[in-house]
Amino acid sequence: MRARSEVLETAILGILADSPLHGYELRKRLNVLLGSFRALSYGSLYPALRSLEQRALIAGTETTDAPPQHALSGRRSRIVYELTAHGKEHLQGLLSSSGPAAWEDEGFDVRFALFGKTDAETRLRILEGRRTRLAERLEMVRESASRTRERLDEYTLELQRHGLEQVEHEVAWLDELIDTERGRARAPRSAARRATGSTTQNEAADEQRPGTTSKERG
Repeated sequence: MRARSEVLETAILGILADSPLHGYELRKRLNVLLGSFRALSYGSLYPALRSLEQRALIAGTETTDAPPQHALSGRRSRIVYELTAHGKEHLQGLLSSSGPAAWEDEGFDVRFALFGKTDAETRLRILEGRRTRLAERLEMVRESASRTRERLDEYTLELQRHGLEQVEHEVAWLDELIDTERGRARAPRSAARRATGSTTQNEAADEQRPGTTSKERG
């Protein structure tokens, strides 16, 4: 249960890092981030907001909206939440972590959704950790399938096959992402080596050019 609340808090901080939001809009964005299978209720959102506010990670400011035209009621007040300086620092600490909590089922989706705010080295560690974990799971599922195949009916076998294909698909997807991240990491180093090599060649050519003085070379 604690892991789930930590994932929710990370998601809230990550969204508020983009802009301040009131509770209703924040809830909508969280539902997009967390996915339809983890739909968020107000019952879990507002305790999380209170906890973050008590720890000075976010600040809530009451605002008053003008009522729509022809509305029967008057102005209504809403609380707009924004990240504090302490909250920004705390979020950076969370996003720089790459331990098991970042690649387990409960937290991986949120961490992946916040990759745009995560440094390249941490992204790669999380992806590699997730792939290792799923490869272990894939091996266990295959072993279980081979042991129980004779005792299961066709529907259970089909469900087992479906689960196996899902894990295989995610492993292949992770392989592509890891290759992309490694390629991005190699590109700046290759460019730097090419630039260094070009400079060295130019300097060598200057040294070998007849009639070139040291002052001209400088």
